[in-house]
Amino acid sequence: MTEDDVDRTCSRAGCRASANWRIDWRNPKIHGPERRKTWVACDEHVDYLRSFLAARDFPLDVSTLEVVP
Repeated sequence: MTEDDVDRTCSRAGCRASANWRIDWRNPKIHGPERRKTWVACDEHVDYLRSFLAARDFPLDVSTLEVVP
């Protein structure tokens, strides 16, 4: 998945803000290392979404969402 393919609306339920962060994660109980999902987050919700996934022991990476001109 390229950053051009990512919906840039925050993944937090009910939030319509533009995302600045990319969270790539997987559920190791049902997916192997090759399968990753992507959520995006605004500045207000990046810590909430990161904590939500970390509390479930899901491997995750957080990076800035690059703006492609």
